[in-house]
Amino acid sequence: MKSEFVFRVIPIFREVWGNLRNKKLVAFCAAVFAAITTMAAAQGAGTSFAAVELSGASGSAATQTQVSTQANTDTTYSFQGASGEIRITKIGTFPCGKQPKQVLFTPDDEYIVMPLLDENGFDIFSLTEKKVIKRINPPESSKLGFVEGLFIPEKNAFFVSQMTTGKIHEYSYPGFEYRRSISTGGTWSKFMVWSGEKSLIAVSNWLSNDISLIDYDTGKVHRKIKTKLAPRGMAFTNGGKSIISLSFDSGVIERFDTSNGNRTNSITIDKAAMRHVVLSPDEKTAYISDMYHAQVLAVKLDKFEITDKIKVFNNPNTIDLWKGRYLFVSSRGPNNPVDYTLRSPKDGIITVIDTKDMSVVAKIQGGNQPTGLDVSNNGKYLCFSNFQDQNIELYELSGE
Repeated sequence: MKSEFVFRVIPIFREVWGNLRNKKLVAFCAAVFAAITTMAAAQGAGTSFAAVELSGASGSAATQTQVSTQANTDTTYSFQGASGEIRITKIGTFPCGKQPKQVLFTPDDEYIVMPLLDENGFDIFSLTEKKVIKRINPPESSKLGFVEGLFIPEKNAFFVSQMTTGKIHEYSYPGFEYRRSISTGGTWSKFMVWSGEKSLIAVSNWLSNDISLIDYDTGKVHRKIKTKLAPRGMAFTNGGKSIISLSFDSGVIERFDTSNGNRTNSITIDKAAMRHVVLSPDEKTAYISDMYHAQVLAVKLDKFEITDKIKVFNNPNTIDLWKGRYLFVSSRGPNNPVDYTLRSPKDGIITVIDTKDMSVVAKIQGGNQPTGLDVSNNGKYLCFSNFQDQNIELYELSGE
């Protein structure tokens, strides 16, 4: 009962937080909130942390579905590309830990890493063995809440964010040997992006409504940038001189100057819930998922304006580009009418968009609440996680 109360009160807390203007009250509430989340994690109740973001969660371990490994059943989706047929062929469905929030291919495409929201670390899946071969437990892993990952190949580094501690944990890659933990100075740290030109890691902090710019070499917070409510997705542009930030709760797309933290541009969409952003290879266009309106936006960055949009399935989450043209979009499906943190009444869909004309060219059937999604670096594979099913799906991409 205590854990159920704690996690149902979190969305209310977030709303109050966003409207607070008294700094002493903010500090007090931050301390209380940290104590609550730590206590809840220590109880080991297995209650979802996803209640503060409409990305789905199970109410308890009893509602989780452990899915057995399924071999390729010759499920193939195809569409006509610019120079021939493109095929998306299922390799299999594979079990992993509870609430896989994201999936990331390693730089050499040997493994897939899965940060687990409701587990004590992140899983490592071998593409050769087609199974999870290891669970890695960062410091303070009992507090759960692992959200996103980030590879920095030039530093032989991998980072995983842990929102319940406001820290990012660094590991070596290859090897996944622990290096250090860095405090972001923010509350409920989630998404991370890297600027090689500036040697900076940006981390979005969901509850403190800001972005931490962290110097890689020192591990110190270089600057905090104040954003609109609940920043989520981000992207560095212009050689790290600018950063785009998406406000989930305010429905605002913002661009900031990283040298001083000043906002230079913004776009507001009524009731929008911006989640993820990726850039075109030439960095002239940003593609953005909007969960509330179930759409994907195309934003031209020179004029910072929306030039196109397209509807997708309910609650689009993570997006990624393949061959610089085809956009894969994971949509978790409609909310459960009883409680959005429960299993969706319909399974989700992966939509494939041709960004040349912003048209839908294919739809891939997902499991319950597809959330994390990634295309391999060599362009041969697509992987996405089914948040409620406790599994990932792997596909082979071929053609063109």
